[in-house]
Amino acid sequence: MLVRLTSSTSGEMILFAEHAHLLWEWMGKEGAARGVFTTEQLPAAIDRLRRGIEKDRLAAKQRAEEARAAEAAGGEAEGQEPEKKDAAPDEPVSLAQRAQPLLNLMEWTCREDGFITWDAPAGF
Repeated sequence: MLVRLTSSTSGEMILFAEHAHLLWEWMGKEGAARGVFTTEQLPAAIDRLRRGIEKDRLAAKQRAEEARAAEAAGGEAEGQEPEKKDAAPDEPVSLAQRAQPLLNLMEWTCREDGFITWDAPAGF
């Protein structure tokens, strides 16, 4: 399911409902089928979204460090050097990355004293 967001000042964007649900939780909003971020609500929602992005980035960094440490420990235990990889491993797109376009839309709309509405086929 998709969630369509429309800014009164800067255009539209679409999010997958499963991602929107998590982002709305970060911002303290309920994922109803229709809703609005009013001009007055946008600054607080932006602040909460920024904090959620930062927490997600820190958690991803910690997971990556733990994975590297576990990989290095596994190679040392077998008496081998860790393999060097030419290409970066396939990593899924993080929620922080998915949130960035929404943050940009919200910041732009807030600067222009606008509002954002959303519409989905059902609650998410």
